[in-house]
Amino acid sequence: MRWDELTESAGGAGLFGIQVVRTRTFDTPDFRGITFHEVHAKSIVNRVPKGSEMPFDWTVNPYRGCSHACTYCFARGSHRYLNLDAGPGFDSQIVVKTNAPELLRRCLGSSRWRGEHIALGANVDCYQRAEGRYRLMPGILAALRDHSNPFSVMTKGTLILRDLELLRQASQVTRVHVAVSVGFTDDHLWRTAEPGTPPPSARLDAIHTLADAGIEVGVLMMPIVPFLGDSSGQLRRTVRAIAASGAAWLTPAVLYLQPGAREWFMECLRRDHPSWAPRFEQLYAAGPYAPRWYQKRIVRHVTQLAEEFGIRVRREDDPWRVTPPEGQGDTGGPLQLTLL
Repeated sequence: MRWDELTESAGGAGLFGIQVVRTRTFDTPDFRGITFHEVHAKSIVNRVPKGSEMPFDWTVNPYRGCSHACTYCFARGSHRYLNLDAGPGFDSQIVVKTNAPELLRRCLGSSRWRGEHIALGANVDCYQRAEGRYRLMPGILAALRDHSNPFSVMTKGTLILRDLELLRQASQVTRVHVAVSVGFTDDHLWRTAEPGTPPPSARLDAIHTLADAGIEVGVLMMPIVPFLGDSSGQLRRTVRAIAASGAAWLTPAVLYLQPGAREWFMECLRRDHPSWAPRFEQLYAAGPYAPRWYQKRIVRHVTQLAEEFGIRVRREDDPWRVTPPEGQGDTGGPLQLTLL
């Protein structure tokens, strides 16, 4: 690894702001085969690069790598920056920023911070299995609540329900979104494409609980997987289940295969669904996106189904950025929120 020399005894200043590294394994069924690299990061609030299509400007990611093991995860390529494998290594070599809550609280209390919207889980899932042991999110949510800082959480993890009371408290003083990813409800596709995640039915139950608690929660209906999850019947069942869950909105998007994710996804596809591999190669021959005509067809179909079942479709590029009025955002007090 690129941080082999950064042990506690070395005390060096590390790559990507890593200061201290300790490697641990746990001999329990939930964590068997997973290695945790505990690091002390120098910063935790990251600016989204200019020109990005993300509908927010700032992110917090307390983990790198993800035991949810989604074969298509776009973040797989980032593991290569640490000389870690983007396939099985992404699923089993988890970087834990153990000081994330303290760093965030320090940033939010700075006179330079303007109280802008922060997205949690935009890279890898904050509520993956590691969170059950490290419990970083309660401190992160408490810091955001105490500074009345608007935020969103994106997750496939039902562990978010552990922090329901913190989310409820935060939603009373600032704008809070939760977006749960449910791209399909097919059990066979779930087991092969998202083997480390809670089943879609459990995620839908979690949405119902969040909505009942007054949390603004929607569904990222993504990825819609061509050929394996895009039939009219599959899309109908998924949209109907999402609408029944109490979600306020859904956002559909077709599978995206950027370098790093594409290679591992295709390897898994040849193993689990070999007859479909040539069709995927053809559909994605021009790059990471499916052809525009295919995307438009799928989104149009989902939109029609959403109208039928009475749930709003939220565009993928709807802005989540929240800016405090002039003169606010430096004191940590409640904010008058203006959606751009």
